[in-house]
Amino acid sequence: MTPKIAIVGRPNVGKSTLFNRLAGKRLAIVDDTPGVTRDRRETDARLGDLDFTLIDTPGLEEAPEEALEGRMRQQTDKAIAESAAVMFLIDARAGVTPLDQRFAQILRKSGKPVILVANKTEGAASEAGVLDAWSLALGEPIPVSAEHGQGLGDLYRALRPHLAKARDADDASEEEEGWDSPLKPLRVAIVGRPNAGKSTLVNRLLGEDRMLTGPEAGVTRDAISIEWKWTAPDRDWPVKLFDTAGLRKKARVQSKLEKLSVADTLRAIQFAEVVVLLVDAETPLEKQDMQIADLVLREGRALVIAVNKWDLIEDKNAASLAIREIAEFGLAQAPRTPLVFLSAETGRGVDKLMPAVTKVYVDWNARVKTPDLNAWMKGAVERHPPPAVAGQRIKLRYITQTKTRPPTFVAKCTRAEDVPAAYRRYLVNGIREAFDLWGVPVRLILDKPDNPYADD
Repeated sequence: MTPKIAIVGRPNVGKSTLFNRLAGKRLAIVDDTPGVTRDRRETDARLGDLDFTLIDTPGLEEAPEEALEGRMRQQTDKAIAESAAVMFLIDARAGVTPLDQRFAQILRKSGKPVILVANKTEGAASEAGVLDAWSLALGEPIPVSAEHGQGLGDLYRALRPHLAKARDADDASEEEEGWDSPLKPLRVAIVGRPNAGKSTLVNRLLGEDRMLTGPEAGVTRDAISIEWKWTAPDRDWPVKLFDTAGLRKKARVQSKLEKLSVADTLRAIQFAEVVVLLVDAETPLEKQDMQIADLVLREGRALVIAVNKWDLIEDKNAASLAIREIAEFGLAQAPRTPLVFLSAETGRGVDKLMPAVTKVYVDWNARVKTPDLNAWMKGAVERHPPPAVAGQRIKLRYITQTKTRPPTFVAKCTRAEDVPAAYRRYLVNGIREAFDLWGVPVRLILDKPDNPYADD
């Protein structure tokens, strides 16, 4: 495991901008609004020949622990505790503020090595702020401009000894756990409407308060990825969990910040392999939920529907039957989509989620042998021949699977463009039935035969 470096500071000093700069890509949402970052986000970073794990943190604010800002502060405290060293950012243009002085004192008491970084030094107005930073008694301030990439050489020289010391300590310990499984991490995104309980579910799966939660809707803004290992009866599954911002109706998304959060969630869906759609048991599978599910399936991702807050439902038999009927009727493109009823708050039923995720993931990667497919197609055509078009028969000659993730099949067919949609559905549902491919998108492409004389 690479050493961790946390970036901390009061709101709007450029922590996420520096995070994106060192990560080499835009991962964290950046905006002029203070307090955009609410959860801590980790990524692999590189500066010169230095490799390390970088942690972006919420802005440090003084607030009661039960308030949202106080809970954000707890996320920063955990990041500091995990880190080999801390980069403490101040805004050189604004100079040292009383809040900077307060948190410099906290960092000194933490005992962690601190690298003092004076950000936003691209103009002459910042010179006084850099000199003022000496008053924090945290050593020589390093002037940088995260937005323009200036001063990274000095930052490299400051980081190098701390990373070398952390690696020496790691080398001395042979007990460190690593991601040594030959399997690539299974990428699982948890999506849904605001306040469905996504972050609470992630915390329950991890067994720790990793994500910021609360009664307020829209607490999560970035799509945060967390590496985790789920132990199944047969093997360990390395997993990369993505906690995402809630998706509201498009017409209600007005602010620039929420639009950035939505874009981050959509990217998480595109990069995921399995998407868990978390719905509220008290208002399950509303129109917005179905639109999210449709988006996931159109992207070709495997889908699991998790019904949260199940402990609040009194007549569970009637509610589960109603939800299953809605899912079957509304998600005809993926019939028998796995449904898991759980309570992220109490933990009841959460143990059923990952078995459903891994099962649908295996189906999503399924490959069917060509002889089996053609034997099935011969029987399907005999039972229900395709209709004639303009007095001419449609002939299905050959079928093969061209790719997985999701399962995709190509059938050679005369007059392919004239095959009715109902017959296409008959073939797709036949493939599902014959090869047990329920709950995942199945794509069937009808193509003209390669033989130019096939119609003769």
